[in-house]
Amino acid sequence: MGRYRPPAPKSAPYITPEGAKVLREELHQLWKVERPVVTGIVHEAAKNGDRSENGDYIYGKKRLREIDRRVRYLSKRLDEVTVVDRLPTDQDKVFFGAWVTLEDDDGNEYCYRIVGADEIDPSRQKISIDSPMAKQLLGKRLDDVVSLRTADQLRTCTIIDVHYQGVDTDTHSGEV
Repeated sequence: MGRYRPPAPKSAPYITPEGAKVLREELHQLWKVERPVVTGIVHEAAKNGDRSENGDYIYGKKRLREIDRRVRYLSKRLDEVTVVDRLPTDQDKVFFGAWVTLEDDDGNEYCYRIVGADEIDPSRQKISIDSPMAKQLLGKRLDDVVSLRTADQLRTCTIIDVHYQGVDTDTHSGEV
């Protein structure tokens, strides 16, 4: 029996301008800052002789492989994604990049932002455009009712707010 894993489904090729900036900054940090430091450590460790028992050399080479793998991924991903930097004409409708506030039957409010797969951050209420919840919300309007399935139940929520900018994402909480 092999270790075959089916390929992961392709994620939507969209990213917010903030998300693209974060990926570019990470690429720069890895390529221009971390990699030269690790390369220097490996170079110095290689000059010390026996590489089979040299921890700096072994772990440095491992870290270089990790950095190179991530750099390849980020470079390829940044070439593939489409930065969505325009606001939709109908801002009462849910599209990519929207902050959506929902109210459930019990009166609890929840706010989420629909972002690309590279930007997911549950602690900051950023959900993937490919997630089941986002798929239910896309195309809906203010005051529409959506059915959301959780692990144990089916909840109905009403969209009470849709907005696209003017939100401080660091202070925006999931429960309003």
